[in-house]
Amino acid sequence: MNWADSEKIAAVLEDTEYKPASKIEDADLIVVNMCSVRQSAVDRVMGLKEKIKNKKTIITGCVLKKDWLKLEKQFGKIIDIKEFIKKAKGNYFKKITSYVPIMTGCNNFCAYCVVPYTRGREISRPVKEIICEIKNLVKTGAKEIWLLGQNVNNYKHNTPPPSSPSKREISPTLLPLRGGGGVGGVDFPELLKIVNDIPGGFWIRFTSPHPKDFSDELINTMAKCEKLGEYLNLPVQAGDNQILKKMNRGYTVSQYEKLVKEIRAKIPNIALSTDVIVGFPGERKKQFENTAKLFRKIKYDMAYINKYSPRAGTVAAKMKDNVSPKEKIRRAKILNEIIMQTALENNKKCIGKTFEVLITAPNIGKTRSNKTIKINNDIPVGKFVNVKITDALVWGLKGELKNEQQTYSNSGADGFGENGFVNKTRQKI
Repeated sequence: MNWADSEKIAAVLEDTEYKPASKIEDADLIVVNMCSVRQSAVDRVMGLKEKIKNKKTIITGCVLKKDWLKLEKQFGKIIDIKEFIKKAKGNYFKKITSYVPIMTGCNNFCAYCVVPYTRGREISRPVKEIICEIKNLVKTGAKEIWLLGQNVNNYKHNTPPPSSPSKREISPTLLPLRGGGGVGGVDFPELLKIVNDIPGGFWIRFTSPHPKDFSDELINTMAKCEKLGEYLNLPVQAGDNQILKKMNRGYTVSQYEKLVKEIRAKIPNIALSTDVIVGFPGERKKQFENTAKLFRKIKYDMAYINKYSPRAGTVAAKMKDNVSPKEKIRRAKILNEIIMQTALENNKKCIGKTFEVLITAPNIGKTRSNKTIKINNDIPVGKFVNVKITDALVWGLKGELKNEQQTYSNSGADGFGENGFVNKTRQKI
């Protein structure tokens, strides 16, 4: 979600007298779009004060009230992210990869997470609004569209009545929705079908789904949507039932494993990544070993490994944080070593095969399964090409261009600096 918000913040600043800076030292204005899901993120922002003390700084993003008060005391005025987003006029539609929020908030109340308190309850964006944004992005050169939400498979939005002349822009399928104002509506599988029908050469991806809400209908839809890349981030958070229960995740390890099996049965070439927390309060060594065992069994392609840090206001913050920092580091290292092994094993299976690749930077591309690939060829950014895999690395692939290839026209792509702004006056994988 923060990626999408950051793009729109950049668009607002580009419409004024600012342009991106390549280094924070060169910037006249620093914008920090923070996420307070983890305490460590808040601590890092607090630590920025000395480094950027002589520069204009804007703090915005997902912030708890108590952190908001601390930050205002240290930095001055804190700006609501909505003040930026509503002013974005659309010139952020310049990237090869674009992020489209389809909903905000979360209703799950995982024990460690502050999102329901900072982003509020789930609210789904209108279908027409999402489709209009994606059409504009594709028209201006986007080749990869990420649909974003804290729990995308909970997307549900009511549509106008069937007599509306909106035709295929809103599916004629009528779906019963919980808590809606009528019987007609679009859920997440139906939204994927609608986005898949948008004309143009582009890929679709989404994040993040919740395992407990992952339906058979969604799996079947994923298998049928030809524009949807074969990549899925499926957060597990822990591989032990007792820890999952303390986290309030709503599923067991066996249910998660069954879901993975069903997904792979319908989409055999799918690449899987996950999110996991090590050192959750009360996590014993045996319980962590269950997580490591699950990692070896699933054989993920990648994982976001987080060391637990308590967030005030959450249920977990009331639990005793009894896993030492040293032990958390040790556990994270073990999982990282497992991931490095399984990622390399998975990548080696690609050698000798030819895949569709999107060029995202000079000599760099990504496959439909979101694997980074190095190609020694001066292909324009934004092109789709066929590439034969010649070598496998832990975190990526190497390949060579195939002569027989299909390409789509490149509309150009401009990147935004990450640190600040300067005043300027079909084989699937």
